[in-house]
Amino acid sequence: MIRSAVIPSRAEASLASEQERAQSRSGPVAILFFILFAIALAPVLWFAIPAAMVDYPNHLARMFILSRAGGANPQPIYQITWALYPNLAMDLLVPSFSHLVGVETATRLFYLASQILIVTGAAMIERVVKGRIVIADFGALMFLYSLPFAWGFVNFEFALGCALWGIAASLAVQDRSWTVRLPLYAIIVAWLFAAHMFALGVYGFTIGMHELWRAWTRRAALLETIGRLAILALPALVLIGVMIDSGGAVGGSGTQWHLAFKPKWIMHIMSGYSASASAASVIALGVLIFLLGRRGALRPRQSAAWLAAGFAALYIAMPFKLFDTSFVDLRIIVAAALILPAFVSVSFPSPAWSRAALAVTAAIVLVNVATVFGVWMSYRADYAGAKASFQMLPKRAMVLVGDSGNGDDPPLGHLSDYPIYHVPVLAVHYADAFVPDLFTAPGKQPVTPRAAWKPFDIPYGSPVPLPLLKTIAEKGAPPGTPPYIRTWPRDYDYLYLVGPMIANPMPALLEEVSRAPRFVLYRIRKPATGLSP
Repeated sequence: MIRSAVIPSRAEASLASEQERAQSRSGPVAILFFILFAIALAPVLWFAIPAAMVDYPNHLARMFILSRAGGANPQPIYQITWALYPNLAMDLLVPSFSHLVGVETATRLFYLASQILIVTGAAMIERVVKGRIVIADFGALMFLYSLPFAWGFVNFEFALGCALWGIAASLAVQDRSWTVRLPLYAIIVAWLFAAHMFALGVYGFTIGMHELWRAWTRRAALLETIGRLAILALPALVLIGVMIDSGGAVGGSGTQWHLAFKPKWIMHIMSGYSASASAASVIALGVLIFLLGRRGALRPRQSAAWLAAGFAALYIAMPFKLFDTSFVDLRIIVAAALILPAFVSVSFPSPAWSRAALAVTAAIVLVNVATVFGVWMSYRADYAGAKASFQMLPKRAMVLVGDSGNGDDPPLGHLSDYPIYHVPVLAVHYADAFVPDLFTAPGKQPVTPRAAWKPFDIPYGSPVPLPLLKTIAEKGAPPGTPPYIRTWPRDYDYLYLVGPMIANPMPALLEEVSRAPRFVLYRIRKPATGLSP
């Protein structure tokens, strides 16, 4: 039988007071949790395609390509290039399952499984640490539509849910012999490595900090500590070596730092669509935590202080973009929010405090879900219009995506408009088109364009700002213009202009073909003479 994590001191054991035991989950609280859980999952169950998630249409387009591979009608422009990439959770699971239920349903079920893994994984860590589930599952519900999840980082979400379960399993066997721990670590690391590199990093960082805390409190010998950390790191080192040898090394277009965004992410983190809803939720949760802490109702347990300090330092040190993956630092906030509650004991001063905490939690969950429903509902016309517009594209068309604004990514002033950015990439399936914005980063996605289209590819793209498109069309490409748009009126056949509706910006060059509330499809009239390169 797997044992729960050993509490190393009498002082910590005393935290399990009679008052805390008395506050074990009652029937009404459990019922409230399951009601909120069902409500939180409702958007994914209600909408056939949750396309109003920024990256989701891009991932869905890739799933269509992978599901067609090896069949009678493969995608003619993109090819499959498998290697040991550390970002393959949905790429390994969805295409095979799609043959039973269809690509759209399989992708949606993958996302639903990600949400369930997040909530249950957070709860299982608390179950191992405390012997029961008290607050972690409610905390996970509050972050279920946090910014990285609402923006469609589905591989990360699924892998992070697996990492939470891996953390729980590793804590449960921390006092077993190395012959038990090493095989378990190997299985967890191997899957997380294939699923998503940053989820593996969260797992390794959490267990590593916990092991350092154990060594410090137990005054363990240096060699013992090194040995325990080596057992933890060995499977990852082996896999990294195999990945490099197989040609699946993580790509990278440079590290980017946006330090000014770090304070903003904390306020924006709880909602991917509404800055005001997120700020209100963060403030409400912060006030509740402050008041409970002031009353002595919150007490750190086991490695809580080490983990909190470690995650804070990691957030500050982590860049915005690393290995062609953006928004890396904000993912640390969500990981910490899902892990740390398991290491905090809560003893509410009175039943009224308990009810107040539940009310704040329920309000945050309901506000987030209502926001999601509103935004996803508003995109129904856009998604229907997009599918209709794909039927107007000739096969193998060259399709460019532009932004009617200034190309801010993300558009912090209009977060609800962000999901439209990648909807046009679905043309790669419905019209067998080439769209440079399709995610094809080396070392991350097993899909790349064939040789004839390679010069126009960008590994990780977003819509081109309209001012730049106009400058190129009227005056030629300025220095530093990416090659794929240097002569865009000549190279592309169609332009999707996403974002706020504006009049035709270049009537002599663009002919409107189709429109929806958040995009216009234009046919590009070919210029009589070539553009300046």
